[in-house]
Amino acid sequence: MAKLKIGDLDKISQRVRKTTLLREGAGKAKIVVHMGTCGIAAGAREIMNTLLDEFAEQNIDDVILTSSGCAGLCSREPMATVELKDEAPVKYVDLTAEKIRRILSEHVGGGKVVGEYALAKGSERVS
Repeated sequence: MAKLKIGDLDKISQRVRKTTLLREGAGKAKIVVHMGTCGIAAGAREIMNTLLDEFAEQNIDDVILTSSGCAGLCSREPMATVELKDEAPVKYVDLTAEKIRRILSEHVGGGKVVGEYALAKGSERVS
């Protein structure tokens, strides 16, 4: 097993801090990239990497980026769910790097759902 380095611990600390901020309501948005086997096969890693690059380039630190398993719609992968604070989540499908950049800009940055890429608005969770 490889030894942890100080940089690794810093990354873990930052990830935990961001998760805590979201739970406490400090993050303005959360993006979940669905990375089940089907999502990865369809290109979800490219979507995640594109978002990571955009976050670094634009110094985005108030949006939580995380992953989850399969969302159950394998034929529509890669997929991501965007949740703005105090709004219903929006599930986006058939994503490309170009589409996720537009979603980041228009929905996360501007508050406007990108309708042509959205499958559904709302949550399947029961409160």
